[in-house]
Amino acid sequence: MDQSHFLELTSYIGIVLVIFLVVFLLTVKTQNRLSNWLLALFLFLCALDACKFLIKDVPLHLLSFQAFRWTCVYLVPASFYLYVSSVCFENFRFKPKHLLHAIPFFALNLYYLIEIYARNSAIKLQFINSINREPMMHFFYLLFELLFQVYFITSFRLIKRSRTVYLENYADPNNYLLNALYKITILYYALHFIVLLRWLVIFTLGSGEFIKWIITLDSFAFLSCTSWYLFVALYKPEFFRGVNSKLESIKDTVPKEKPAATISEEKLQQMEFLKIFMQTNEPYLNSSLTIQDLAEKIQMPVKDLSTLINLYMDKHFFDFINEYRIEKAKEILRDPSQKDLTILEILYKVGFNSKSSFSTSFKKHTGTTPTAFRNSLS
Repeated sequence: MDQSHFLELTSYIGIVLVIFLVVFLLTVKTQNRLSNWLLALFLFLCALDACKFLIKDVPLHLLSFQAFRWTCVYLVPASFYLYVSSVCFENFRFKPKHLLHAIPFFALNLYYLIEIYARNSAIKLQFINSINREPMMHFFYLLFELLFQVYFITSFRLIKRSRTVYLENYADPNNYLLNALYKITILYYALHFIVLLRWLVIFTLGSGEFIKWIITLDSFAFLSCTSWYLFVALYKPEFFRGVNSKLESIKDTVPKEKPAATISEEKLQQMEFLKIFMQTNEPYLNSSLTIQDLAEKIQMPVKDLSTLINLYMDKHFFDFINEYRIEKAKEILRDPSQKDLTILEILYKVGFNSKSSFSTSFKKHTGTTPTAFRNSLS
């Protein structure tokens, strides 16, 4: 198989996979419908852009459509950012102000309306053949690169902030889904650098054998990234449940408040009360426990409880709760009367939702696996 056939094959497969995933996202029944639609939009735009690998000679009557297809790439970074926002925050809603993200797309279409759409076929063809030499197009190329960097860096920061808030407010150990979103963001960010490399080579060296290899790498990367995302989506279609966007990190809400060298008697009493409550009432057995739930149970303002755990006890709420779950698991593992319980039964019993998260937390707090810990007691 020669290079051109390999490029076409990978492009066809990648585009078909994307269309399959788009249909899946638009039809699957889930509470995260808005997230799925935004992801479907992002992937569809990526597939539309990937058609460049298959398009060779564009008929004159389709030149305007080809130009319009080019403009759609300006919606890609914004659609991904909005998707990340909808995944990170459970109360995200699409609002009219979000249409402002489409301004570059409309601006380029306005420029094309003057230079391409309203022209005859001969002028269209002449403009498209010389498009890379147009100063205005250089501006739009730079604008796209700027937009891409801004949107994806903002997405990285958004995921990081959400993860911090998640650890400080939720006890559900399934935050690996947020980590999956972070990896997916990195993949698409890396994929863009291949595209950027292709642009730089075209502008400096023009077309040639080297550019063909870069295009092939670009196409293969698109196929690989899409295939992996398809696997993730089918394996865990509900994705990360999201946090409340009104929640803020404890460092943002009380940035100047630091525990004194000597903790006050009031704080010591609050910590002792909290420990006794946790041991006596065992609220951590609820796998979906949040800091709001716990604050309501002990009748303490959420902000005060968050400050107490994150600042004065120097722990994330996530780790604070899981420590009690692990201690409960160790208690069960030591109990001869419960020796017939499987590891899976134990992890559900103490508030975990998956074997991987239980094993990771157990090893973090004890230095060994649940199975090894049980065997050491024999």
